[in-house]
Amino acid sequence: MIRPVGAAAQLLQWLCLAVCLLLASGLDSVQAQSRIKDLVDFEGIRDNQLVGYGLVVGLNGTGDDLDSAVFTRESLIGMLQRMGVNARDDDLDTDNVAAVMVTANLPPFARQGTRIDIHVSAIGDSESLLGGTLLVTPLLAADGEVYAVAQGGIAVAGFSAAGNGETIVRGVPTAGRIANGAIVERELGFEMEQMRSIKLALRNPDLTTARRIADAINSFAGETAARSLDPMTVRVSVPSRYNGDTVAMMTDIEQLPIRVDQPARVIIDEASGIIVMGENVRISTVAIAQGNLTIRITETPQVSQPNAFSNTGNTEVVDRTEIEIDEDADNRLAVVPAGVSLQELVNGLNALGIGPRDMISILQAIKAAGALQAEIEVL
Repeated sequence: MIRPVGAAAQLLQWLCLAVCLLLASGLDSVQAQSRIKDLVDFEGIRDNQLVGYGLVVGLNGTGDDLDSAVFTRESLIGMLQRMGVNARDDDLDTDNVAAVMVTANLPPFARQGTRIDIHVSAIGDSESLLGGTLLVTPLLAADGEVYAVAQGGIAVAGFSAAGNGETIVRGVPTAGRIANGAIVERELGFEMEQMRSIKLALRNPDLTTARRIADAINSFAGETAARSLDPMTVRVSVPSRYNGDTVAMMTDIEQLPIRVDQPARVIIDEASGIIVMGENVRISTVAIAQGNLTIRITETPQVSQPNAFSNTGNTEVVDRTEIEIDEDADNRLAVVPAGVSLQELVNGLNALGIGPRDMISILQAIKAAGALQAEIEVL
């Protein structure tokens, strides 16, 4: 094997560096686009929410108080009676049982026997579900039908510990999770093979993005198969070459790259002082000044007393007050020219020494003056 030496080795290194730079620039252009798969939801491919009511047993004295949680008491009596145990005439006094709500998401096209994860949350005065076991619980959908049955040991991340003088609680001990804790018993009927058209729902509605998606699909299919109906919906007619194989068509079009367009928007969370601005935010010519009047009052009382061995005079406390006024005289008026970008706006405001909360007030004032070419949304 011949190894390059001297100038040839250096030339080879430069060529490798140039290739890496070209690949990096190509990757940047690809990363600037998003797949249709990441922008839309396909019609019919969706989760369905399930909910159920059940009992958790095996708790170490942290369950519901049966005297105050009447629903837990009646549920326990009903369960025991179904198993042939007559407990209604007895004085039930147990704190190892808790009533819970069970929730789950039924994945699309889930088949019978498929296992899904479930979440368990206490609804009574239980202190913790740690170590508990969920008994057989039917999970219902919005139509009132049972689609899954849940049961199993609960995994709880939180815990609580109490003593005579202090109580420590970490996390939420009254909520837990059971991995693969439910078995699907009923399937949702939905056949994609027979569909002649399918709708794509944009997760972030936008007219320009919807049009670009339709154009990309038409360019790929070689015919007018897609049309944007509104900012949120694109309808795709199944091309002739995909007849009877809608899944193949969806697999192909979901990988198409799309350059996403977004409206100029500023999101403000006043509670936490968070500001998020899109890249299309623009500012017209405007002057900005920021300053606060600060008044500081300091009290330093002093003791005044007569000289030693003096027969006249009294010891008194004399007030000494110092007042300082800061008008932020060093701050200056800044002029922001028209059409500045997001980065330039942020750099300019930061140069004035403006914090996030003051920046929120400034952005709202710029919007009120009609100089902010963007929509402000306050959370």
